[in-house]
Amino acid sequence: MTQDYRPDTLGVRAGGLRSDFGEHSESLVLTASFVFASAAEAARRFANEEPGNIYSRFTNPTVSMFQSRLAALEGAPSCVATATGMAAVATTALGLLSAGDHVVAARGVFGTVVPLLNQILGRFGVETTWVPASDLDAWRAALRPRTRLLFAETPSNPVCEIVDISGLAAIARDAGAVLAIDNCMCSPALQRPIALGADLVVHSATKYLDGQGRVLGGAIAGRADLVEGPLFNFVRTAGPALSPFNAWVCLKGMETLRLRVEAQSACALELARWLEAHPKIERVNFPGLESHPQHALAMRQQSAGGPVLSFVVRGGREAAWRVVDGTQLLSITANFGDTKSTICHPASTTHGRLPVAEREAAGVVEGLLRVAAGLEDAGDIREDLERGLAAA
Repeated sequence: MTQDYRPDTLGVRAGGLRSDFGEHSESLVLTASFVFASAAEAARRFANEEPGNIYSRFTNPTVSMFQSRLAALEGAPSCVATATGMAAVATTALGLLSAGDHVVAARGVFGTVVPLLNQILGRFGVETTWVPASDLDAWRAALRPRTRLLFAETPSNPVCEIVDISGLAAIARDAGAVLAIDNCMCSPALQRPIALGADLVVHSATKYLDGQGRVLGGAIAGRADLVEGPLFNFVRTAGPALSPFNAWVCLKGMETLRLRVEAQSACALELARWLEAHPKIERVNFPGLESHPQHALAMRQQSAGGPVLSFVVRGGREAAWRVVDGTQLLSITANFGDTKSTICHPASTTHGRLPVAEREAAGVVEGLLRVAAGLEDAGDIREDLERGLAAA
């Protein structure tokens, strides 16, 4: 589909493949392999001499539709799907890096990314330097001759720190490195890192692309030479593939992406403003608030503050857990991106495997709680949080 269509149209129509049956909804192709007309045709496809489906680990019509739709929404030339968001991060790293290469990454990324880079890639001779996400001078100072990848998420999960994507893109270009931005917290409904200079955009499709907490999925969109080359080849060989069923669910989720995310962002802003004035709250992290230290930057890069906020409860872990346990409506779960609002204590869940010093350096203190606004009435969510805060 032509890129001339606007994002709302692309979210509904982009990537569609219609079979001879003439189906209107995207078809779900549940098959492991595909039949060839002849031995010669099979040989040509395996040799990449002609296009066509071969095996669903790396070619499947439903997955191809998902990839095409997400690429269109992100304004990216190409996209490759993966089994999960972490599989997308791992594919980015393992597909691009070799022993002796160097990564510069933002301190405060999703907790599981830290052991992936430090421990798993470290065993293979890839070294990572961690820097404050918003400090461009620190990014420049961390560069080395073998720096091959700059990795950041913006807003960060869970403290909502903002990275200057355009500024970081310029640093990456000067260093001859690839800039990969995790766009999970905003989705292309609110932010398009490719337009700001990023080479790659990483997604956990489990979050807002699905939007209802049903399936796992991931994807990397961006430069065709990277996506269709080393990243696709890694998925083809190593096998972290997205299942056709999960791709189909996420395809349907993307049809309502903007409607959901904009409504959830408006709810999150209302909650953030209320929490900011609450006497039991020490600090609220939300890019849509004027008090956020990077509010102006966030509003240049994003069309809204996003659906996720975090706040620090006075009294540390004990008080924070009482808030969580005192709620009745919010779901106590570490996932976000759902139509149902969720609450979690990152220091003991998503970031619990990190050393205390690393957690605190990233802003994940014991009193921090993360709330992802769903599609319930904002008044009901606020009243539920008040119940929890009363128990603190």
